Amino acid sequence: MAITAAQVKELREMTGAGMMDCKKALTATEGDMDKAVEFLREKGLATAQKKASRVAAEGLCKTLVSEDGKKAVVVEVNAETDFVAKNEKFQTTLQM
Repeated sequence: MAITAAQVKELREMTGAGMMDCKKALTATEGDMDKAVEFLREKGLATAQKKASRVAAEGLCKTLVSEDGKKAVVVEVNAETDFVAKNEKFQTTLQM
């Protein structure tokens, strides 16, 4: 069955998934929208589970104390690699 651009667009608008993922889902489900949505959901869960096992151990920590010294906050932002943690944009994320 040929999948049309309109079908891909409709599925993409429904799910927010990428165009190629939508096309693959529609192809795998022979154009059935409901099954394609389920296909994308299952694929997303599998991808999320795969990513969950990765450790984000590099990052930054910033501490701010109020002027009167009665309140404080500590913010930690982590990344998976030191390449990201050393990136200038990442470094300036917590500039206050």
